[in-house]
Amino acid sequence: MAQLDRRQALKLLAALGGSSLVTACGTDGDAEARPTGSSKPVRIGLVAPETGGYKDIGDDIRAGFRLFLQLNGNRLGGHPVDLVTADEGADPNAGKTAVDGLIKQNVLALTGVVSSSTMLAVRDTVERAKVPLIGSNGSPTDLQSVVYIWRTSYVNDQPGQALGDFVARKVSKKGKVVTISPQSPAGTDAVEGFRNAFGVSDPRLVNPPIWTTGSVDPPSDAFRADVTKLMSYRPEALFCFFAGTPAVRFIKQLHASGFRGTVYGSGFLTEGSVLSQLKPEEARGITTALNYSPDLNNAANRTFAAAYRKDHETPPTTYAMASYDAAQMLDKAIRLAGDDLNPQTLNLALGRIGQIDSPRGPWQFNQSRTPQQAWYLRRVQDDGQTLSNVLVDELGTLG
Repeated sequence: MAQLDRRQALKLLAALGGSSLVTACGTDGDAEARPTGSSKPVRIGLVAPETGGYKDIGDDIRAGFRLFLQLNGNRLGGHPVDLVTADEGADPNAGKTAVDGLIKQNVLALTGVVSSSTMLAVRDTVERAKVPLIGSNGSPTDLQSVVYIWRTSYVNDQPGQALGDFVARKVSKKGKVVTISPQSPAGTDAVEGFRNAFGVSDPRLVNPPIWTTGSVDPPSDAFRADVTKLMSYRPEALFCFFAGTPAVRFIKQLHASGFRGTVYGSGFLTEGSVLSQLKPEEARGITTALNYSPDLNNAANRTFAAAYRKDHETPPTTYAMASYDAAQMLDKAIRLAGDDLNPQTLNLALGRIGQIDSPRGPWQFNQSRTPQQAWYLRRVQDDGQTLSNVLVDELGTLG
């Protein structure tokens, strides 16, 4: 299908919307009968940034969760939902304060959390409170031995793992590859995953990685010295981890420096509002790995993507998708917990939900309470009169 035709088809799907979408989303094929409904509300706490450089990601997470509620009569597992939101802020202390406040409001479960640093900061609080947290973004690799924390996103090193071997096959025998990222839990995990998959002893891989500022709202020239250092290696390609405002700042400075090699990165590099803030010549050709693309052709994604576009007039992001799946998880687990519903019985039920029929494709939890899922290769290309992350290929399954 031509690119313009594909965009028109997606708009047509969005226009259909309405009751057919509600019907499609409200049927999951479980053996258990759906409940007839309960008048007892459940309180869910959602933590995501409401200000700062990751606000747009927080907006997507809130939108994805609310979309599931909208398509299911504002109910989870048959119960009306009292959704309480809190600002994760720009640092782990703010995120911990937000989680503490929601726990004091006797929430049945928590969800959200954008930053991996926040996820590490709230780990012990969540485990002590015995309130399940279904994280929909931040997912550090060293978050181990948890009982009450589940993640619908990924593990931070997986985008790099998914791309490493692919890039190793694309770069010429004498080409150099630079890795660059903030030295944050998410950034160091992503770079380590890439370097291990590429081959840490491969002479084409420049050592050591270039570590940048970890600010979530850096000034426009924040990466000038880092880009100058990168250019001194004359690399054929680079792998990087940036998201939100830092991604915009980095890509602009990289292009201004004259770099015209291939830019590879975790999918967050060009996800969400990032592309809308870049010129076509700055973004075109950037190639990323991610666990989702709005182009995926499956029934769950057609329902999700059409409804999301109808509400927001933009393609859904992986952030919105993972939050939508977090709501879907809670819907299934609350139903499984039945009448004996409290945070502890809900947590036990989360371990029994089995496969999720997700917009990203079917997935299920592994032993570390993270998804076993497919990863996709995407490239920024012209899509009609705009730029989009266009699905190119499947990179394999991780988890």
